[in-house]
Amino acid sequence: MNIANKIKQLRLKSGLTQEQLAARLGISAQSVSKWETAVTMPDITLLPLLSGELGVTIDELFDLTTDEKFQRIERRMDLELEFSDSVFHEYAALLESHLDDPEHGARAYSLLAHLYHHRMEADARKVSRYARKAIALAPEKKECQWLLQKAEGANCWDWNIANHASVIDFYKEIIEADPNGCESPLPYYEIMDNLIADHRAAEARSYLEKYRKLPAHKPFLIPVYEAYIALAEYDPVRADGIMSAALEELADDSGFLFEAAQYHARKCSYEKAIEFYEASWKADENKKPRYTDPLHGIAVLYGIMGKTEKAIETYDRMIACIKDEWGYRDEDAAVIEVEDLKRKLMK
Repeated sequence: MNIANKIKQLRLKSGLTQEQLAARLGISAQSVSKWETAVTMPDITLLPLLSGELGVTIDELFDLTTDEKFQRIERRMDLELEFSDSVFHEYAALLESHLDDPEHGARAYSLLAHLYHHRMEADARKVSRYARKAIALAPEKKECQWLLQKAEGANCWDWNIANHASVIDFYKEIIEADPNGCESPLPYYEIMDNLIADHRAAEARSYLEKYRKLPAHKPFLIPVYEAYIALAEYDPVRADGIMSAALEELADDSGFLFEAAQYHARKCSYEKAIEFYEASWKADENKKPRYTDPLHGIAVLYGIMGKTEKAIETYDRMIACIKDEWGYRDEDAAVIEVEDLKRKLMK
């Protein structure tokens, strides 16, 4: 059913004349008539009010398929930093209604997680803003220090809270429960990353050996994880040797170059990290659109080093990529977030 017939059907179902609907929307009856005869389409700004008057969601008004509705939710999360409560609950209800759907259930669960994470990030930005103000006014009080840690992921000194045992146990279950031996590499990345973070090196090495045998494993990551395991064992000399040897074979591999940059950034070898980030970015010149992770790493490092102008220049490079290669606009969330990072440096 097209939108013209949909509007007419819903108007009649609601017992409204064209004049009555028009009056509620603050437009002329002629406009409603043009919608119902497919001469024109409703203005996008009227859609929330129109759907409300007709007792349906915007998605129902357009009679979208389930896949189209899911794509719309996903796209809006990319474009908007925050949803209103009504939009959030509308999307949550839609996704929850598909959780038991054999065809769409897995994606519904995934999008629900992303939807709540989207709201969590929006709330975290507010927590951060208010906590920072509170700390500035009363730095001797602890409660907002804790909130800032939760909102921004700042380091937590208490091992009881900072360890990753719960996540590690979860991924162990995921790997062990898969009848195919968990052929996806993703759970292995997560479990190794968290084991290394907790310095549980022996366990990390055992999962690296299993990962090495997966058909979908990435060969360039083997030496990277070997180096990090060496660091977890407090052996930086051996770790450096592993990375240096790997570089001789993987000097043109953008994935390895990016990981080498991460490695040196973690060791506070900032100039070297920037060099590898730039090499990784250059290596993907012919793989557009490119992800901006290398540029983001460079900008953060320049900020740490106190080179504000270079950091701002790098954020401008990120914005150019987001616009030119990905097609985002000034008003889209991806651009706004980078502009916010620039503004913080310019204060």
